[in-house]
Amino acid sequence: MSNKNGSVYGLTILSPIIEDEKATPSHDLQIRNYLAQLDTREGSPFALAPGTHLARLVVMDDVIYVGMPACEEHLKSKYLVFESNLDGDLDTYLGGLADTVPEHMDAIWQHCVGYPGARNRQAFIDYMKACQLETTFYFAAVNDKSVTETLRALQTQTAVADFIATHQGADAATLQREFIQFAAHLKAQPVPRPGSMGPHRAIKTGGRNE
Repeated sequence: MSNKNGSVYGLTILSPIIEDEKATPSHDLQIRNYLAQLDTREGSPFALAPGTHLARLVVMDDVIYVGMPACEEHLKSKYLVFESNLDGDLDTYLGGLADTVPEHMDAIWQHCVGYPGARNRQAFIDYMKACQLETTFYFAAVNDKSVTETLRALQTQTAVADFIATHQGADAATLQREFIQFAAHLKAQPVPRPGSMGPHRAIKTGGRNE
């Protein structure tokens, strides 16, 4: 099915950016400035809103001329490109963005042609869907796993790697005893928050773990 890979939905939106010679700075530059200041970890609006596996925002100035025999083409305006892999159906996801982080949506998309604002939830959903391109082929980091399941898997992977690294050379009795403690402690841990899983998140269980 187009736009889907297993249970994960691939969303691609192209929104035309307002061209206004009187705007200082230009609308595309205002978008760039705002995106440059966004948190990319737990404070990201797409981590705060439910269901986002990954999200990417790019200002596209023009298409690239690749030479003969291709025909040279140019865009009629600059575009804001939004790509996301998400859980669930599209309307619920877009409605979640409008409900959870409307100030961020407005700060970014107010510079795009025809944007109605996030306050009107249905108009926001309709606008985003009107700017959507069908995703027929895309890379999905997960398949049939929710954001929660993926975060738990990453947490377990990191914790087990840490346990192995800190128990090299341990005798069998110590290894068995501390692994049982480790497994129980890991099971009791809450699921990490979206955006919180950095390159190293150790699970401290006592014993040899540091």
